[in-house]
Amino acid sequence: MRRLSGLLVSRWGPILTGALVGILAAILVKLGNPGNMGICVACFSRDIAGGLGLHRAEVVQYIRPEIIGFVLGALIAALAFGEFRPRAGSAPVIRFLLGGFSVVGALIFLGCPWRAYLRLAGGDLNAIPGILGLIGGILLGLVFLRRGFSLGRNHPVPAPVGWVMPGLALGLLVLVMFAPQFGQDAEGNPAGPVFFSKTGPGSQHAPLLISLAAGVLIGFLAQRSRFCTVGAIRDAVLLKDNHLLSGVVALVFAALAANLALGQFKLGFEDQPVAHGQTLWNFAGMVLSGLAFTLAGGCPGRQVFLSGEGDSDAAIFSIGMVVGAGFAHNFSLASSPAGASPFAAMAVLLGLAFCCVVGLTMREG
Repeated sequence: MRRLSGLLVSRWGPILTGALVGILAAILVKLGNPGNMGICVACFSRDIAGGLGLHRAEVVQYIRPEIIGFVLGALIAALAFGEFRPRAGSAPVIRFLLGGFSVVGALIFLGCPWRAYLRLAGGDLNAIPGILGLIGGILLGLVFLRRGFSLGRNHPVPAPVGWVMPGLALGLLVLVMFAPQFGQDAEGNPAGPVFFSKTGPGSQHAPLLISLAAGVLIGFLAQRSRFCTVGAIRDAVLLKDNHLLSGVVALVFAALAANLALGQFKLGFEDQPVAHGQTLWNFAGMVLSGLAFTLAGGCPGRQVFLSGEGDSDAAIFSIGMVVGAGFAHNFSLASSPAGASPFAAMAVLLGLAFCCVVGLTMREG
């Protein structure tokens, strides 16, 4: 176990984690997940929101076991290596809203930073403006960091606080496994509190236990290696440190190789799965996401992993993503394969305004 830990915290840790994420994502697509969506924290947060009835877009409703696995895998690693440290108190309300706006931007692009790279590795060239937007948002966030931006330090809290997110993850696991039906729809049929898509991306999923196992494995490795797709660019620019960036490169090339081997690579702009070709909104949506993730301190995956090791501020951000995904669909802000919503401009401008106000006004006292 010590050798494994030593490997994961070395410069090879992010590379190993990124390569594994790329391979598992391609395999999960082969086993049933939507195309180029083997893993997407934003899309899966949206599906969980739909699965819990927080929005009623019937094609994106499913409690994704991969996210549950992320939390539990990170929890196992943190407990095994003495890093489960319950903590809270770093501007939780701000983090909740940053989580909400980050997922709104991601759903305008139709993917989180992880899926942006996975889409590229699947041959979807519409991912390029999204990745450029992500980099632009991170660079804008670095301007605020260099000016002294900070959400403030967290502090230790009683142990039960750190167990809330793992407890919620276990609750979601029970709901997706047993699908209890408490209510009735207009026709009198059993309905809720758990909803499942019958068509569309929400109906496409790998077997539950395989998805859960993949999530647990990724969560375990990522907790130890500190894998982060936003921190990768932040550290490369701000600190001239390519430690995390090497993991992102490994993810892209591993997913590319796996997609080629599985016959899932399709190069081009047209007819890509769960994607649209509107360059402006692919770029702008990810500018908003990149900025929000940078201000919060890490990519969506990193936030979920931190929540598993007892960080309640990261848990608040993660919950904000689920709630934000619900708002994105209830307010018709999310894109579809047909293109961006007419309200995308309003959502991006409002989100950027919020992030800029936070970036300019929050300083560590």
